[in-house]
Amino acid sequence: MRVTQSMLSNNTLRNLSNSYQRLGKYQEQLSSQNKISRPSDDPVIVFKGISYRSSVNDVEQYQKNIAEVNVWLENTEDALEKAGSSIHRVSELIIQANTGSVTDEDRQKIEDEIEEIKQQIISVANTKLSGKYIFNGSDIYNQPVNYNGTAITTAYNNDSIKIEVSAGIKLNANYLGSNIFKHDPASTTDKGLLGDLEALQADLKNGNDPDLGQYITNFQKHLENINSTRSSIGATMNRVELIETRLDSQEIIANKMVSQNEDIEVEEVILQLQTQESVHRAALSVGSRIMQPTLMDFLR
Repeated sequence: MRVTQSMLSNNTLRNLSNSYQRLGKYQEQLSSQNKISRPSDDPVIVFKGISYRSSVNDVEQYQKNIAEVNVWLENTEDALEKAGSSIHRVSELIIQANTGSVTDEDRQKIEDEIEEIKQQIISVANTKLSGKYIFNGSDIYNQPVNYNGTAITTAYNNDSIKIEVSAGIKLNANYLGSNIFKHDPASTTDKGLLGDLEALQADLKNGNDPDLGQYITNFQKHLENINSTRSSIGATMNRVELIETRLDSQEIIANKMVSQNEDIEVEEVILQLQTQESVHRAALSVGSRIMQPTLMDFLR
């Protein structure tokens, strides 16, 4: 095959163009700190990057969910602590009223305080977090307990909110108020916390030194129920802490994989750039010898 001057010139120019492209690639990598700037640069890196970034996004979402669960649990625990203190005070008032030496006026004062405590407990049962009722199951936008000063009505939802905090792991974000602030005044065995408060008030109003011994037992059970729920919350919070620690480790690993897949090794790229610069200078030198002067150059 006959090789002409134009073929040599075209090949030289094409090779120089490719050399410029490689120089531009290394310069762009150093500027962006990324191996690629467009999907066509390396489809394998892009495909792996999608998978790795998906893992990072999953971990970040789980961390947000963990934070949400923590807020719900902390507010629930705080509310139950207040409810427990109120019940403890009710127990003290019952013992005081059950001594047999109190007057009707004393009982009225005790009943008045119990009314205040009842309203406080109802307020706890209606605790809101960012506009959501934390003790009403999944029906978070409707108030579970209503009190008009005379009668209590409840409308509890019994479906807990579950939040996914890790792959396949869902935790209860809230605890059912129906199990804690039960109101069943018609029951002869378990009227519930609010039902017992109403019954206690009624007996105090009736006077005649009523026997309140059963209420001491009942409110002790209510207090034990709240303490048991708080213990359950504590166990859940411990589990959340363990999951959170694991997610922190997963986040580090996921980000490391993204970095290894997409980020450059600066020293390596600098070396490649310097090498390519030497190759490019050599190509320019060789090209200047190959591309001989033409007749037009002599006619100038």
